[in-house]
Amino acid sequence: MQNKKRNIAVFTLLGIVLVFLFLANISLGAVKIPLGEVFETLTGGNASKPAWDYIILNYRFPKAVTALLTGMGLSVSGLLMQTLFRNPLAGPDVLGLSSGASLGVAFVILGSGLLPGVMAGFFLSPYGVVLAATLGSFLVLMGILVVAQRLRDTMAILIIGLMFSSFTGAIVGVLTYFSTAEQLQKYTFWSLGSLGNLPWNTILIMGIVVVTGLILSAVCIKPLDALLLGERYARSLGINFKRTRFMIILAASLLTGCITAFAGPIAFIGLVVPHIAKLAFRTSSHLVLFWATMLSGAIILLVCDTFTQLPGSENILPINAITSIIGAPIVVWLLMRKQKGVFS
Repeated sequence: MQNKKRNIAVFTLLGIVLVFLFLANISLGAVKIPLGEVFETLTGGNASKPAWDYIILNYRFPKAVTALLTGMGLSVSGLLMQTLFRNPLAGPDVLGLSSGASLGVAFVILGSGLLPGVMAGFFLSPYGVVLAATLGSFLVLMGILVVAQRLRDTMAILIIGLMFSSFTGAIVGVLTYFSTAEQLQKYTFWSLGSLGNLPWNTILIMGIVVVTGLILSAVCIKPLDALLLGERYARSLGINFKRTRFMIILAASLLTGCITAFAGPIAFIGLVVPHIAKLAFRTSSHLVLFWATMLSGAIILLVCDTFTQLPGSENILPINAITSIIGAPIVVWLLMRKQKGVFS
């Protein structure tokens, strides 16, 4: 009963913090907009300055929604991978999906000179880059799912995912070697990640895929608890381990692949946030951790995105730089204070 009350209090606090940070994220930037004006615009009214309405509805609100979806999706994906592989350092990209998306983008940006003019023009557009990233991630997903159906050993799937990452990384390295400075610059900008410049129709597609992945993840909550004690224990409870593993991999793949395609490879969120949720709630119950991870992921990415905007300046830092600056010390700190049960 005590833990239940504590969890309710923490969830309430996280909800309040999330709403505040969402509004603050929209408020801060090169042009500071008062929180009251932001709230007025988002609830259907008009800000005192027409330019503020335009900035909020066309730039900052879509970016904040993208940050929410990205933070939630990557965090839950990381939780799924850490539980499935029983590895505290497993992240959303452990199956090679991010590497597959990077390979697709590398082909169209670094290898654009090999494509016909019209095709090269399409693939170098924002929609073309998203399509290439999606196809690259999808091909790796198909390979992983085929392997998952044939192999009984979960750790073997992890190793194969790492091999996919090494293989795609090697191809990207070859393409990089033969690329021009302009092509390398474009690819570098994509690899740094971006939450902005997504139109609403694109955000809608991203939202549908992310929500689908989250629903599949929620279906796996009970089996995930059983997996904490190993595959044999899960089987003894009557859980169809092969089907459960397939669902977990599919959910994590949808979340990671979709987000990487639309926002680029975002580092550390999926790796760090599940541990923060475990420390905050002191539980291994995935019914609690699922919601805690979603809320914490959204909050942390909103904080990171707010830092990228450099209030009062027109410059915007790459989101990957901020997540890495914040995430790397947290990983080191978690490892240094690792105790029995912290990473369970």
